[in-house]
Amino acid sequence: MNESLYFYFLLVAVFMLAGVVKGVTGMGLPTVAMGLLGSALSPVAAASMLFVPTLVTNVWQIFAGPSVGRIIRRLWPMMLGVVVATMAGAALLVRADARWSGLALGMALIVYAVYSFVAPAFRVPVDKERWLSPLVGAISGVVTGATGVFVMPAVPYLQSLGLDRDELVQALGLSFTVSTISLTTGLLLHGAFGVQQLGLSALAIVPALAGMWLGQKIRGRISARTFRLCFLGFLLLLGIELVVRPLAA
Repeated sequence: MNESLYFYFLLVAVFMLAGVVKGVTGMGLPTVAMGLLGSALSPVAAASMLFVPTLVTNVWQIFAGPSVGRIIRRLWPMMLGVVVATMAGAALLVRADARWSGLALGMALIVYAVYSFVAPAFRVPVDKERWLSPLVGAISGVVTGATGVFVMPAVPYLQSLGLDRDELVQALGLSFTVSTISLTTGLLLHGAFGVQQLGLSALAIVPALAGMWLGQKIRGRISARTFRLCFLGFLLLLGIELVVRPLAA
């Protein structure tokens, strides 16, 4: 009973915190949730929890702006790469030893945090998108399939396309939605996702939405730069802990 209570408390706390991050920054729910749940659960189990809250929050994000059709027409080659590579890459998450897939998750968090701290902004020319989009989508899919984290290199690439703020928010929502569905489908095809996980995932909707609401309130009270630095520092420390754990065992 105590273990059950601890698990439900952990689920609520993690998704509320992840929702706060998403409410402030427009992204980060699956990244934070995977990182924190990965400290207590196997990466496969943690990834299974993401499906419903990530899908609900990101579908809302896609349709919250005016450019859905244009974004889909521009990014479908990238999304196709994400779908194929994520579904294939999910085998890595399912078959790998939980300690070492946790290490891979930690490395992905570290790379993303360090990149975000130090990398300069860059712009991808429109004429390069035809071949870069499916390539970036495929690489992102492999990383997603292996770690359950959707951000690298998809987020930096989308930020480099010169989209305006609303379009970027929609593009991130589209990328995360496609990644979520593809990862869950891959886990299902490999026998690692079932009805029990779906029910537990659905329980996370309320704390995730409550966290998003709170995050939107916080966004108006602190500087975006301060929050971003705290967020990246948190991901860096979490990634280091996940990397060190199997090496110290």
